[in-house]
Amino acid sequence: MHEMSSAPSKSLKGIFARHEVVLLLVVALEVLIFSLLGRNFLGEANVSNIFRHSVEIGMLALVMTPVILTGGIDLSVGSMMGLCAVCFGILVKEAQFSPLLAALCSVAIGATGGGLNAFLIARLKLPPLIVTLGTFSLFRGLAEALTKGSKSYSGFSDSFLALGNSEVAGLPAQLWIFIAVALGVYLLVHHTTFGRSFRAIGYSPEGSRYAGLAVGRNISLAYILAGAVAGLAAVIFVARIGEARANAGIGYELLAITAVVLGGTSIFGGSGTVCGTLLGYLAVAVLNNGLKRIMDYELLDRKISDMASELSGLLTGLLLIVALAITPLLRILATRRSRSQH
Repeated sequence: MHEMSSAPSKSLKGIFARHEVVLLLVVALEVLIFSLLGRNFLGEANVSNIFRHSVEIGMLALVMTPVILTGGIDLSVGSMMGLCAVCFGILVKEAQFSPLLAALCSVAIGATGGGLNAFLIARLKLPPLIVTLGTFSLFRGLAEALTKGSKSYSGFSDSFLALGNSEVAGLPAQLWIFIAVALGVYLLVHHTTFGRSFRAIGYSPEGSRYAGLAVGRNISLAYILAGAVAGLAAVIFVARIGEARANAGIGYELLAITAVVLGGTSIFGGSGTVCGTLLGYLAVAVLNNGLKRIMDYELLDRKISDMASELSGLLTGLLLIVALAITPLLRILATRRSRSQH
């Protein structure tokens, strides 16, 4: 009888110990708080804005997932966005490329930058943290050099700008691109041999080699994919703000990594899901938007509104720490209860 009665409680503990469930509750709590404190937070216009202004971060988080699953890291994706944005502007405004051709070139440039990371990490066996920290500065420096630190490109066609500011079937146009990328990464990670190898490599690189996996090739694929999608995100960023500039994507790499780790992917590699990353991205996007809505509330002092970005960074870090700590704490409590029962 005791075993039968304890079975449901163990099952319940297992459900609530799942990281995705805990994170979903965190997102629900965010929505509740911001709905009470902000004006029209759940209004159709604001819900569209949540995604419209964060799609680029979500795309970077999606392609950061395979990288981190392999036990790697890519600190250069934000800087790659800046470089690709500048290159896009130069190709359209100076070389007179069509926006479509320039966008394809931007993706190719991003893939090339990812290929550089892949070569240094997979072939030369250099540490991913050090390599991407170096390319973080390299790509941003190239973007600054191309624009001489201040030049930007604007005056793009209305048809191109519609990509970042119009709606298709009631949803922001760029959200459809995000959905396509999310579906592609999900299928890659969870339904292909490549995807299964990412976890195996992150769990045990040497064991994966002994098992016959092409470790170097598969790691390279993850970094090249990250660079290519960073190039695509740069095009969407330019379409949204109507300007190609070198500071595009500043800080985005940290938000993307936060979303991935927040979603339950181990920073050491070997475990994680794309669905978890999507929830992590949603938590970060809701937090950033909710804070801006509160800061814009007319009853608050205007000096407080200037602190929105700083407070957003502070709470994003706090959210990450709390979300990571909840699951281990639940396990510790469950272990202590089982010991006390015995």
